[in-house]
Amino acid sequence: MLQQTQVATVIPYYLRFMESFEDITALANANEDAVLHHWTGLGYYARARNLHKAAKIMLSDFQGEFPQSIEEVIALPGIGRSTAGAILSLSRNKHHAILDGNVKRVLARCYTVEGHNAQAKFEKTLWPIAEILTPKEGVAQYNQAMMDLGALVCTRTKPDCEHCPLNSGCLAFAGNEQANFPQKKPKKSIPEKSTIMVIPRIKAETGAQVLMEKRPPSGIWGGLWCFHEVNEQSDINDLLTNLGLKEVTQQTLTTFRHTFSHFHLDIQPIIVDCEQLPSQEVNEKSQQQWYDLTTEASVGFAASTLKLITLLR
Repeated sequence: MLQQTQVATVIPYYLRFMESFEDITALANANEDAVLHHWTGLGYYARARNLHKAAKIMLSDFQGEFPQSIEEVIALPGIGRSTAGAILSLSRNKHHAILDGNVKRVLARCYTVEGHNAQAKFEKTLWPIAEILTPKEGVAQYNQAMMDLGALVCTRTKPDCEHCPLNSGCLAFAGNEQANFPQKKPKKSIPEKSTIMVIPRIKAETGAQVLMEKRPPSGIWGGLWCFHEVNEQSDINDLLTNLGLKEVTQQTLTTFRHTFSHFHLDIQPIIVDCEQLPSQEVNEKSQQQWYDLTTEASVGFAASTLKLITLLR
């Protein structure tokens, strides 16, 4: 959860997640919808899917225990060299170096290493330094201290160099070049895309229901429940026909923007009040289901979907 997300944001999600999935076996045996439901709002949903896959592997290949070797941990879905080193050093006190974003910043400033985080050569230069510095004794305390140092003292902007325990040997501090290390990643223009989200709605005994589909396991919003999308408003009729629905009325909502790490997506939501055609019912085991707006969900929603559900309610 802490990959690409701040601690303050993660804590309530972590507590709820651990309450529902108290150990590897519980997580492995849970269905994907339940796991993604607990991740809704955190973003980068591939992390949740990888965590779920890793738990299944540990249950089948390691008798429900976490693997002990760095090679076995790196082989798990979604775990790289630094995360594996952090897990094994902090939980098993094993001698492994780490190189998360905070540690990269500390080392880059101490040794004035050229480059930025998106460059492979930057990381390749830092790994040997991290390995040489990591002590064999007290490795858990050292790695935690390095992460905390980067998070709390050697911050990205306005580092507190006066109180840093490493300031006497920091080359960037000596040359008053803290702001130059690590170097900033060159800015790229973020492309803009657009889509129409179609919200088929029917009346039910308990209130309104809207039709949703489960996205494919990979790609944007993988494994999450979302509304159907079309490229043009003229495509809506064909979509409804394929879904066994007949339009009664249509309502266009205000367009809003959802920003991913690599592009902006402008979403035009359109509510279509419908009637179900005879002998056309959604199979509950299919990748589409009617969702009752009066009930709390137990599946994973994309942030944009959650926003629309809140609006519909």
